[in-house]
Amino acid sequence: MAGTPVVLSPSSLLVVAVIALVFAPSVRYRAPGLGTGSTYVVALVVGLLLLLSVLVHELAHGLTARARGLQVREYALTLVGGHTAFHGRITPLTEGVVAVVGPVANLALAGVFWVVAQGVDPFGLPALVLFAAAYSNAFVGLFNLVPGLPLDGGMVLESIVWGATGDRRRGSLVAGWVGRVFAVGFAAWVILLPMLRGGRPDLWAVAWAAIVGAFLWSGASEAIKGARAGRAVDALHVGAVGTRAVGVPATAVLAEADAARGRAGADAVVLLAPDGRPAAYVDPQAANAVAAADRARVPLTAVAVTLPAGAVVDADLRGPELVRAVAATAQFSPVVAAVRDGQVVALVRSADVAAALRS
Repeated sequence: MAGTPVVLSPSSLLVVAVIALVFAPSVRYRAPGLGTGSTYVVALVVGLLLLLSVLVHELAHGLTARARGLQVREYALTLVGGHTAFHGRITPLTEGVVAVVGPVANLALAGVFWVVAQGVDPFGLPALVLFAAAYSNAFVGLFNLVPGLPLDGGMVLESIVWGATGDRRRGSLVAGWVGRVFAVGFAAWVILLPMLRGGRPDLWAVAWAAIVGAFLWSGASEAIKGARAGRAVDALHVGAVGTRAVGVPATAVLAEADAARGRAGADAVVLLAPDGRPAAYVDPQAANAVAAADRARVPLTAVAVTLPAGAVVDADLRGPELVRAVAATAQFSPVVAAVRDGQVVALVRSADVAAALRS
């Protein structure tokens, strides 16, 4: 669509079939004279209209995202509706605007179907299909405006909290918890309401509530988990994941390195090339194996591990920037030197960064 692929998953067609099966009895009641085949064809039209409505919903997201300067990668229709994948620099305003236009598009479609339905025989099949499309779009639009993740309304809430506090993670946490509350509340309402009225919940209603509730709970939980993981990433800095280091000339001996390490209060030693570039680091195990009497004559190069060219990061990097920099160098070196103002201040191991992220 406008150069962006539309991915139609097999599960979305399954949803169309299920909607047709559920809607067929209403068609049969309204038009008992229709044959079985015609009844299911009409019911299938309702399912296809709903699928088309989902596509319009996603197109609204994508076209608005593009208008806000984002790059849209794909539109996907799936078992749980659909999603639009895009990337670029996102601001609170952009996130909120892109999120809200999807439900608004469905509400506009509901209005269109409702108006068109007024011009046909209210007891005919066209009216039945049009009203079904109007009601389903109204439901999808209003449902998605609920202010809890993973719904569009949750994205709007996230953007509002993000804009007010400057903290996107906090917005995700707030909207995620609201999403969890709504997931439980929705399932409880569908199941308990008939019981409060003295009846029993319909089996289809229970199954539907369980599916929707599980989907909402899972999406909200993923948002909360992602926000917490994001905060862990944001908090990373060289001092937290690196080993304090001091640079010494590569021509030095172990005793000189010991003295420099003591003066700097460092735990690691980095060998510097003549041009000041970090060229290697001392292997602690190899260095500790050298007797005290021999340390004044053993060259550092004898107990050093070479650092490939480029195995250096800026010691002032934090959060995602630090993670990306270490990940980029991890492809050719598991250890990098962190440098500030031309001076080595730490050794950073990619394994330590990964451990910090896991914890």
